[in-house]
Amino acid sequence: MREWCTARELAAEALPGLPDTERGVQLLADREGWAESLAYARRRSGRGGGLEFNVALLPPLARIAYERRHRTIGAADVPAPPAPAPSTGRDLSDRAALERDARLAIVAAYRACSNGQRLSETARTKFFVDAYNAGSLTIEPWIREIVPALSPRSLARWRAARETGRTDALAVDRSAARKGKGVLDQAAGGRVRTFLLALLAQNPHLSAHHLRQLIRSEFGDTLDLGNGKAVPVPPVRTIQHVVAKLKQDEHVALTKLSNPDRYRSHLAPSGVGSYRWVVEPNTLWMIDASPIDALCIDGRHTIYAAIDIATRRTVLYVSRTPRASAVALLIRKAILAWGVPDKIKTDNGSDFVARDTQRLFAALGIEMELSDPYQPQQKAFVERVIKTFQHDCATLLPGFVGHSVADRKRLEDRQGFAKNLGADTAETFGVSLTGAALQTMVDRWVDTVYAEREHAALKTSPRLAAAASKRPIRTVDPRALDLLLMPVAGGDGTREVTKLGVRVDGFHYVVMEALPGDRVLVRMDPADAGRIYAFDADDGRFVGEGLCPELAGIDPAALMAARRAAQAEILDEATREARRTIKEITKGPALIERVLSVAERDVEAAKAPNVITLPKRTEQHETPAIAAALDAMTPRAVEPPTPSADVLALQARLIAEDQVVRPLRTEETKHQRWKRALDLIARIVAGEPVAADEAMWLGGYRAGPEFKGFALTYDFCDPLVAEDARAAETKNPVASWHDATGL
Repeated sequence: MREWCTARELAAEALPGLPDTERGVQLLADREGWAESLAYARRRSGRGGGLEFNVALLPPLARIAYERRHRTIGAADVPAPPAPAPSTGRDLSDRAALERDARLAIVAAYRACSNGQRLSETARTKFFVDAYNAGSLTIEPWIREIVPALSPRSLARWRAARETGRTDALAVDRSAARKGKGVLDQAAGGRVRTFLLALLAQNPHLSAHHLRQLIRSEFGDTLDLGNGKAVPVPPVRTIQHVVAKLKQDEHVALTKLSNPDRYRSHLAPSGVGSYRWVVEPNTLWMIDASPIDALCIDGRHTIYAAIDIATRRTVLYVSRTPRASAVALLIRKAILAWGVPDKIKTDNGSDFVARDTQRLFAALGIEMELSDPYQPQQKAFVERVIKTFQHDCATLLPGFVGHSVADRKRLEDRQGFAKNLGADTAETFGVSLTGAALQTMVDRWVDTVYAEREHAALKTSPRLAAAASKRPIRTVDPRALDLLLMPVAGGDGTREVTKLGVRVDGFHYVVMEALPGDRVLVRMDPADAGRIYAFDADDGRFVGEGLCPELAGIDPAALMAARRAAQAEILDEATREARRTIKEITKGPALIERVLSVAERDVEAAKAPNVITLPKRTEQHETPAIAAALDAMTPRAVEPPTPSADVLALQARLIAEDQVVRPLRTEETKHQRWKRALDLIARIVAGEPVAADEAMWLGGYRAGPEFKGFALTYDFCDPLVAEDARAAETKNPVASWHDATGL
């Protein structure tokens, strides 16, 4: 029984006391805190994620209804019994083991049914016993045959035996006293019997005489029975009786060893009602493929089948060879007829697990479920419908070759194949259909015979079962479906766009909407080799069509011009906001100012408000070179020479006549100009007279960047700044300047 269900699956069950919508179940789970239970809630492993809840979380009435609907008591419930107590000292017979396993299966089913039930022990026992006796539970026939009725007292005894490890007490075999007492059963500790079983499994055609000879070869002419007893090998007649009994008693084991396929199809335990939860169309499909038991003019074809479990509707598609494209066309045919399913179950065939098939399912939002390898019983519905087609429709087809090699040989013999020596297969079997004609014949059979025939499990026909459903059909536009069915480019279909376009099979396709460096999934148009369809490789978004000028027959120059224009438009649109932002950035503060302001803000924020940085002790570091450099950079007062009386008289006369002659000077360096400015400033501060041209030069030099740079470098404090401020206050800068310069 399926014990983990999603909210959607629980809603579909329509259980009493439980909402019948997915949202309603989710709200109930939120109110009761289902998701908080680590033991009864887990992440769903399938596509789409979500949560799955254990049925133990259901309310009592819903849990009881679910158990009655889905609980199956069978071999799968038989636990591995603990080792028997040493005191028993006996091996269980097949019948005893079967009796024990039936009772253990009932106990295991009761424990699973009771797990998490919010009922008393008495109520749980009564519910289970009543359901068992009333036939509400699905019970495998062999268990019902051994235990036709159940009582609370018997169930309690079996549970106690299981919990204490005394499972042998559950085994009942009234023939155990006389069974297994024969010579061949006891000889060599039972190894002779095992040896016979192995020989029969390996070669069922061995005669009793052959078996006797092989026993003598393996164990000698006498057989050891234990306790010091030895007897001759029994005669052929005795071995015949033993072999006949062995084949009867060990029929299942011999079949499993000698013919695994027959065992799996006829004798292996199989569940009943495993898919009763599928009650609405398109909830679950199963698909499979098989060679058709009929020949066509163009060879033997494969039939691909899809069946809707709820309605048993079937779609068949004839393909020349098994391949993923045939699976895609089968799905297309079924979707156009029925709508999109929730889940599709298939086997592990290469055409079903191909990447194209998985990509198609993902694009359509269909969950894929794979059956276990070599377990066809897990998709028994589609296996059965293929067998129905082979035995009902294929048998009537021209070119029918039988359902097996033996059937084919009988057909050959009946048609006088020996007399037709040299005749080909088509003439022998009357082959007359092509693959296309066979598809038409198959569709007619499905529509007029299979769809209208009453199905034993449904008690109605597949067509009427589908018509009775009220579930909405999820449709897909055929154009979109056709595009999703288009084959992808070689490899995995992904390509990187270059400046030349998208390269496929040596040709370059131009996609107007794609930029160099983009990764796209490429689908090829089967009807137009010069056209592709590009989709974003990450999110599946449609990018645009691609054209190859060589294959599409268009002018390459015109196509490239159109691509350049399209790319320029795309880039202009993509960079419009960035260009506007660049302009705003250039108009604002410099980037270094922005970075430094943020860094300063971070530094201030990092400072603790209650931490005060104390000054650190410092000491002056000196070297001879440092002392010399400091001496060189220390300004020295220059004592100007005292002019004579004649020079002073000449200066006064020249100034009065405004005929000051600018002294000729050679080209000065910036350090010389700086030194000259310091000398003039010192003379002005000392109150000494300065020539007018010198004073004018000093005024311009002080306003220039060279003077300011030296002043900052040597940390020079200009004494004339105070004089300038005083002149500004008197509102007579000329008089102040004359006063300061003495001119």
